Amino acid sequence: MVDSVSIEPPCPGKVYLVGAGPGDPGLLTLKGKTLLECADVVVYDALVSQPILAMINPQAEQISAGKRRGRHSMMQDEITQVLIEKAQNAAIVVRLKGGDPFVFGRGGEEMVDLVQAGVPVEVIPGVTSGIAAPAYAGIPLTHRSYSSSVTFVTGHEEAGKYRPAVNWQAIAHGSETIVIYMGVHNLPYITAQLDQAGLSLETPIALVRWGTRPEQEELIGTLKTIVAQVEAAQFGAPAIVIIGNVVNLHETLSGCRPKFLIP
Repeated sequence: MVDSVSIEPPCPGKVYLVGAGPGDPGLLTLKGKTLLECADVVVYDALVSQPILAMINPQAEQISAGKRRGRHSMMQDEITQVLIEKAQNAAIVVRLKGGDPFVFGRGGEEMVDLVQAGVPVEVIPGVTSGIAAPAYAGIPLTHRSYSSSVTFVTGHEEAGKYRPAVNWQAIAHGSETIVIYMGVHNLPYITAQLDQAGLSLETPIALVRWGTRPEQEELIGTLKTIVAQVEAAQFGAPAIVIIGNVVNLHETLSGCRPKFLIP
């Protein structure tokens, strides 16, 4: 008589939180590209560019989890649940996120949930738009003559979060360069707060929309003028806001921008 053998259930697959970068496929990391080419499932965000989506393994299941302001394909808890479920049957599950997963990308939230669910997970950093978009616009975030410090901050805060609001008083005087993600919608409030904090109304401001893509465009103004300029130009999201004297280098350096690799 053969003794019964206890068979352990198969281990779940692994989830990779991959930063897709801001859009130019040339900025995707080699590790990220390799994972896309061998993925079994890819759950991707709305701002991931089509040339990067084209790198995905043709046999992979592709799931859009895109979130844009006011338009949600999936809620955050639904996305996490899909990742957990897919990891039970697929070896390589890629969560493809625009920019860098850990820079205003909710990657930390998703990773905590996956760890707590017992799902193996790894993060693959990406080039964040707060660095790449200014670079493609000819705006260095630091420069020995203009700025020795940078602050990255979100301009769109979730209701009911751990603290009531960004401390714009501290932000205004905390560094020479301020980079704001998701700040176009709240720009009138943000500029008013910075003005009240004592930041000069002549402080240069640049907005860079669709950074690193062929449709990239810039809007240059000051703390005093930028809101009216945005309204006049109907300059909408997605855009990065750069505040500080480094913006003055745009006029000299914008002609040296990297070549777009997106066809």
